[in-house]
Amino acid sequence: MFEQQLEEVVVEVDIASISTAESPRSSGEDPEHIQALAETEVTLPPIIVHRSTMRVVDGAHRLRAAELRGDEKIEVKFFDGSKADAFVLAVGSNITHGLPLSMADRKSAAARIIVSHPQWSDRMIASVSGISAGTVAEIRRRTSAEEAAGGSRIGQDGRVRPINSAAGRELASRLITANPGLSLRQIARAAGISPETARDVRNRMSRGEDPLPKARGAAQAGGRRTEALSRSTAGAATAEVVPMTDRLAAVHRLTSDPALRFNETGRRLLRLLNINMLSTEEWQEIIANVPPHCSGIVASLARECAGMWDEIAVRVDLQLAQ
Repeated sequence: MFEQQLEEVVVEVDIASISTAESPRSSGEDPEHIQALAETEVTLPPIIVHRSTMRVVDGAHRLRAAELRGDEKIEVKFFDGSKADAFVLAVGSNITHGLPLSMADRKSAAARIIVSHPQWSDRMIASVSGISAGTVAEIRRRTSAEEAAGGSRIGQDGRVRPINSAAGRELASRLITANPGLSLRQIARAAGISPETARDVRNRMSRGEDPLPKARGAAQAGGRRTEALSRSTAGAATAEVVPMTDRLAAVHRLTSDPALRFNETGRRLLRLLNINMLSTEEWQEIIANVPPHCSGIVASLARECAGMWDEIAVRVDLQLAQ
């Protein structure tokens, strides 16, 4: 996320000049983890330090381990962003490797990020803090950051979209009328809405309906947002609680279906579904072994793949409804 502000050059810095203040870890450092790092024979990665404040962004345990070994210097990469961005990077780093942040620390960090980056979407903050978008939304409702956010937020893809999409829907409907051949992504980009909102507008227009949902007025618009959020949160919760055995059983049933087994397209779908049937532990092992220099690219590709699967789900649902 902040790769352009992270210097790639590794330099040796006096340990005494580095501070560990303002860590997202409320419980402090773990002595056992520090001892284990101090005794390891493997070369540890450089720590990340905020240049202007000389505070550790990522690597407090590595710093203490170096002190325990009696080292006077430690390898450092400097981060040149703002203090607020340094905190975000610290949180993101501590949910992807090393000793993970506790759930309480993740929620506390999300609350701080909501205030420092109010224009960020719930999903974007969730991806950084390691909690669900629904939990971020609940935390946001308990703060006054919504007012500071203005009328738009920045999503995970870096695009700015309005919180209330009514104006975007109206613009999308005019674009579709003027040029029916535009793709969903072109409409979404021009109107400042998501591709799925653009799809909904187009589907409503094709059915002769108003591009806006039936509820009208500011209070009703707020109700629409609440309803949409509830559906989103409920969907996320459902996905999280489906046991792995049930998912594997569902894929096994599909594998036995001749309509899928006996054609190449069906077999390709089954291969894709099987690839994604990894346990939480297996996914965690994959995440933990993503090299730091590849993390930005991997995260971006993962989001793109998630978006593709989401679009597939919507289109299959629509096909079933036709």
